Parts: sequence; C-alpha cells; structure tokens
Amino acid sequence: MVSGFEALTIPEITLAVILGTLAAIVYSLRILVLMERRIARIEMHIERVVDKIVKEEIKIERAVKRR
Repeated sequence: MVSGFEALTIPEITLAVILGTLAAIVYSLRILVLMERRIARIEMHIERVVDKIVKEEIKIERAVKRR
C-alpha cells in the first residue's frame, strides 16, 4: 500500500482516463470556438477595407471618365 493513499482500482482508473479525455475535448472545442470568432472578426475587417477600396476605385473611374 502507498502511505496515506488508497490504491485505485481498474474501474476507477478507467473512469479517470475517460473524464480526463472528455475534459480535454471540451477545452479543445472551447479554443476552437474562440479561434473561429477571432477569424470571423478578421474577415469582417477585411470586408470593410475591401468595401472602402471599391468605393475609391469607383470614384477614380468616374473622375477619369469625366476627363
């Protein structure tokens, strides 16, 4: 016997492994959701920049046509 600790049985060890695996999966999913949100924000910023560039291009094309 280990001093002060009760020896774990096979079912207890199996349960501990399963619970640890589930905790790791939940943590990984949380990280993936956070990354997906960050990427979505980056895409929104890119879309804004592209819209501004398109508006500028249209202004330039109109100015060139007038000449």
